[in-house]
Amino acid sequence: MSELKQAKCEACRADAPRVSDDELAQLMHQIPDWTPVVRDGILQLEREFKFKNFKLAWAFHQKVAQLAEDEGHHPALLLEWGKLTVTWWSHSIKGLHKNDFICAAKTDALLAS
Repeated sequence: MSELKQAKCEACRADAPRVSDDELAQLMHQIPDWTPVVRDGILQLEREFKFKNFKLAWAFHQKVAQLAEDEGHHPALLLEWGKLTVTWWSHSIKGLHKNDFICAAKTDALLAS
């Protein structure tokens, strides 16, 4: 995971390549707590983070929102009582780019901070 969390997101254009099946398998090993999901035909990365209460989930939500702003890459965030679900994908290419894996790894690192 350290290689991904040290990386910086790059600008992603509509013609940027999606990760290949081989890259997907390799990158998933670096973020084992994330799950690839398909929604509306779009491959995405998702992880559910559980907390003792709403306030702790909200605080983590704020950290992830700041990460998104810092990276210029924005996930779907579903904040619920004791839970935050984070979903990363690249809207411009309607799928997964290496940026999504970078941000997933950085999200994991936020949990430890």
